[in-house]
Amino acid sequence: MNRIKIFFVIAFFGCCLQITATEPFISTEKKSENIVLKEKSLRLSIFTNSGIDNGILRAVKNLQSDFQKVTGTEPTLLNQISGMNSPLIIIGTVGTKSVIDDLIKQKKFDGKSLAGKNEKYIIQNISDPFPGVSEAIVIAGSDKRGTIYGIYEVSQQIGVSPWHYWADVPVVAKENLYFKKGIYTDGEPAVEYRGIFLNDEEPSLGGWARATFGGINSKFYEKVFELLLRSKANYLWPAMWGKAFYDDDAMSGPLANEMGIIMGTSHHEPMALAQTDWHRYIKKNNLPNVWDYSKNGKVLKEFWKTGLERSKNWEKLVTVGMRGDGDEAMGEGTNISLLENVVKDQRKIIQNVTGRRADKIPQVWALYKEVQDYYDKGMRVPDDVILLFCDDNWGNVRKLPDLSKPLHKGGYGMYYHFDYVGGPRNSKWININPIQRVWEQMNLSYEHKVDKVWVVNVGDLKPMEFPISFFLEMAWNPKQFNSKNLLEYTEKWSAQQFGEKHSKEIARMINLYAKYNRRVTPETLDSKTFSLENYSEFETVLNDYRALAVDALRLKEQIPAEYQDAYYQLVLYPIDACSNLYEMYYAVAKNKEMSAKNDIQANYYADKAKQCFERNVYLDSKYNNEIAGGKWTHMMDQMKIGYKSWADGKENIMPEVIYVSEATVLKEKVFQEEDGYVSIEAENFARMNNSDRIHWEVIADFGKTKSGVTTFPQNAYPKSDENVYLEYDINLKSKGEFEVQLLLAPTLNFNHNKGLRYEISFDGSAPQIVNFNGHYKGELGRWQSEHIIKSITKHQILQPGKHTLRFKVLEPGIVLEKILIDTGGLEPSYLGAPESGFSEVK
Repeated sequence: MNRIKIFFVIAFFGCCLQITATEPFISTEKKSENIVLKEKSLRLSIFTNSGIDNGILRAVKNLQSDFQKVTGTEPTLLNQISGMNSPLIIIGTVGTKSVIDDLIKQKKFDGKSLAGKNEKYIIQNISDPFPGVSEAIVIAGSDKRGTIYGIYEVSQQIGVSPWHYWADVPVVAKENLYFKKGIYTDGEPAVEYRGIFLNDEEPSLGGWARATFGGINSKFYEKVFELLLRSKANYLWPAMWGKAFYDDDAMSGPLANEMGIIMGTSHHEPMALAQTDWHRYIKKNNLPNVWDYSKNGKVLKEFWKTGLERSKNWEKLVTVGMRGDGDEAMGEGTNISLLENVVKDQRKIIQNVTGRRADKIPQVWALYKEVQDYYDKGMRVPDDVILLFCDDNWGNVRKLPDLSKPLHKGGYGMYYHFDYVGGPRNSKWININPIQRVWEQMNLSYEHKVDKVWVVNVGDLKPMEFPISFFLEMAWNPKQFNSKNLLEYTEKWSAQQFGEKHSKEIARMINLYAKYNRRVTPETLDSKTFSLENYSEFETVLNDYRALAVDALRLKEQIPAEYQDAYYQLVLYPIDACSNLYEMYYAVAKNKEMSAKNDIQANYYADKAKQCFERNVYLDSKYNNEIAGGKWTHMMDQMKIGYKSWADGKENIMPEVIYVSEATVLKEKVFQEEDGYVSIEAENFARMNNSDRIHWEVIADFGKTKSGVTTFPQNAYPKSDENVYLEYDINLKSKGEFEVQLLLAPTLNFNHNKGLRYEISFDGSAPQIVNFNGHYKGELGRWQSEHIIKSITKHQILQPGKHTLRFKVLEPGIVLEKILIDTGGLEPSYLGAPESGFSEVK
């Protein structure tokens, strides 16, 4: 997002008055106060020194490509200038004998604002930078990353999202671009090391990388590094499930260093080495696999030395300390003194390999899980080592500095989780991280002086696009956020990906689905999570997600074609797929409830659950094989259904459902009079009677409420000796003359205007014969507009108690939908009163 601060400089050197405002510096409008960047007749040029840092040059070339995407024309890259009229961008870094240093010497650029700063950029217009050049735009950095961040800030503002590659966010073409005169900077980052941890990356991210790049290799990491830099991040813990960053591809380490990414390793992988490095090392050298410093210290020290030797020339943050092999706790015999010696010996290795004092090489000690217990019991590391606190793997910070006591001089960091593999269930599949909670916990951390390292476990990366953006944005400047502007950020982020038109609605949906997923993570959700019996809880949460999915599907029809792939990935899929899970587990819960009562409705819910399970397959397959032409193959391979423990397998497991045999349904429904009426859905008969030729069938979802019941074949007319009827049992509290309303499908008198007839009676009394449509003459009326025929009869009930209503057809084509019995309290309604309660008897 654009957090640009404009400085109107009153005095160029010395004391200056700075007025800040938040507004973009790129415009498509030609105004006197704007400088032309690109017009139809003008081609932009970019000037850098020859021999510029290769990482900056990569960013410059990406800027060229970004301008090509936006304007259709690639800027020319120059190393020398001899007068020109075309627009010009000058790029360089202070203190590197660059063009920026020349401009500072000529007093055309104020170097004091960048001198000694960390990762800061300034973007501004200047006059007469070169002979024959009247005006130019400067992107200057205090250091390598500062320059790169400035370059990518321009990319964002001309309209290239950091998620252009990773979420297929399209680029909107613009014929003309202008720069608003001013001095722009984002200041220095508040947190020194800001990054992500690719973890739990199988089967999804790993499967995708192998299909796309041949593995999690330097080609893959080039895309990750670029995303980080476009998001103003600088730090990475690489994927580690059976992988070794430096060893898997010899190009990965040099590439990270070239592009400007500070490499680290996870909390249980010390000394720039992966767990997989250890297993390869002992196998190659035929050594015992004993990850125990008290028993195998010499081998471990030699192993750790290899990690520092391999990476000694590359920028990194070295993890120190030790946990058990395979991300496990250390053995029971581990003591604080031993672990302090581990760190002491690791620092000797660092000093010996680098030739520099250990306190000059950045190091971090992760207080993860049981390691925090060692810290609480008194274990300490040298003052320069950063203490990395952790959450509980679910986004709840475990420990923070005690501000009433002297602070650790090396500073503090936070290892946070968007993804987790562990008990009670994994959380790997989809975003479960509302930024409200992320902000609250990370702001709590920042206010407690945690500002050296912010690193977040993002799992497969892809499903976490939005919270990654927020986390890294907040790491740059936590003070920009407060409890009142979080939705505003979501709206701005949505606008960056999809444009302004639908940004508020998209933001609302992104905000809500993360909130719903935080209620219970999808992997933890099952048929028992919510209550069917109390407060309509399960139905309420189901309707919440169902309504959100309907909104997302409706908006899809309004999203332009070029945004459809991004919309599916960032909005529609996570909402639709999660809503489908709620539908499935609700159906499973209802299936269990109904089957326990031996109710035939159990079968409907069993089928519904299976349909939802298959729909999950369809949605995942669409993501993997159709979106962006199949670009994201395997990305939605993650298991999410059927967990019984956190360590379950890779395949989704259909929940168990129970089918009730119609032959075993012995219970009959007895409907109860309440509030002066009885309402019965036609399919809930107590008994049916068929003949050899004619039988009854329920047509699910027929008509206005639940279903319809009619006879088949539809050309079979009952004979006088054929009793084709339905019976309904009713427990009446009242007696007297009552009106019975049959709600029938608006079938017309197709039989040469004779009309369709039925018989109706109570308790075996003489039936009334009713021709409900014989009088129809072809006129239009309420039958058609209301899609129902209401047929009314009156009956004398002499005593309260159980009574049986029989409905018998005399012609085919009669479809009964609902029965209403008015005992004095039935109110008018379009659909008829909701169905009455009933008891079941054998």
